[in-house]
Amino acid sequence: MTSIPLWRDVRVLRVVAQLIFLAIMLLLAVSLCNNLTRGLQKFTNFDFDFLRSTSSLPLSESPIPYEPHDPMYRAYLVGLLNTVRVIVLGIILTSIVGLMVGVARLSANWLIAKIAHAYVEIFVDTPLLIQLYFWYLAGVLRLPRVRESLQLPGNIFLSNRGLAMPWYDPNANFEMWLGFIGAGFLLAIFFYVRLGKLKTRRAIREWRAVWAPLAFILIVILTANALNPFAVTIPELKGFNFQGGITLSPEYVALLLGLVLYTGAFVAEIVRAGIQAVPRGLSEAARALGLSYFQTLRLVTVPVALRVIIPPLTNQYLNLTKNSSLAIAVAYPDLFFVGGGIFNMTGQTIQVIGMMMGTYLLMSLAISAIMNLLNSRFKLVER
Repeated sequence: MTSIPLWRDVRVLRVVAQLIFLAIMLLLAVSLCNNLTRGLQKFTNFDFDFLRSTSSLPLSESPIPYEPHDPMYRAYLVGLLNTVRVIVLGIILTSIVGLMVGVARLSANWLIAKIAHAYVEIFVDTPLLIQLYFWYLAGVLRLPRVRESLQLPGNIFLSNRGLAMPWYDPNANFEMWLGFIGAGFLLAIFFYVRLGKLKTRRAIREWRAVWAPLAFILIVILTANALNPFAVTIPELKGFNFQGGITLSPEYVALLLGLVLYTGAFVAEIVRAGIQAVPRGLSEAARALGLSYFQTLRLVTVPVALRVIIPPLTNQYLNLTKNSSLAIAVAYPDLFFVGGGIFNMTGQTIQVIGMMMGTYLLMSLAISAIMNLLNSRFKLVER
């Protein structure tokens, strides 16, 4: 059989074309960077030495110790951590709200379905920035003063100073407890692998994804009860504010509330569409085979629906991450707020904007990677 010459082999030509395109893109990127560097050298040095200078930025809240005389890189770290606080809790609460409203949209109860429909229409069709202003100016700041706080169950107080609630402060046994958690995590992985190798007891092998996490949770609870790694502090009104516990600022509450309710409306529609995309015949066939309602839900309905839900759900998580930059509208010291303060003080606009773009890019790629792993877990495997 006559071999095909390399210059006529389609596979070789495809690889060569991709390499040529990649080389052109790299040359273009290097050219743009050199042009930018030469242009900046006329006015300033293109470096990041300014991050070591004093920040002089007064930040209203910080998850780590911070003072205005600290370096600018520490102020940037504070902004990053504040953004992560919003994103992590926002994704969790958005998922819960979206799931509840999405299921309510399919409820047989006319009133529940209409209320869920009205919620979706209102929050989807209203700009997020206006919602943030509403929750901050007409919502959180209109709450009672500190001395007239609304007391909620569980020693939780709501006022125009924010949300004060009990909190757990780590004590001397906290590091030992972390060691037990690590050991419990490894034990749960070992338990999961061993159950998967069982040739008998098929029911136990199929439920290993439940038993292994339950074993880990049991270890965490038992060691926590034995070591008491936390000291519970209750918020108490002393002077003009609450002492003890943890207080979520009005800016944080307004931002989180706006992001969750806005994104949750989109997630609700995704959940509704995902459930409706499951053919009715699959559920009927599962019930005909003798599967219970819970087994049908766990083995048929939810896995098939997740194949439809996860890809658009990833987009909504990314939108929440990027929309968190609107925190500047309610004066919450997030990444964009701190970055803007830094380049206003130093004039290093290109460097700071590049840092912010890279940081948001890394956070978005991390979320995408996690959701892609989850998507690969539920994707349809062809045989």
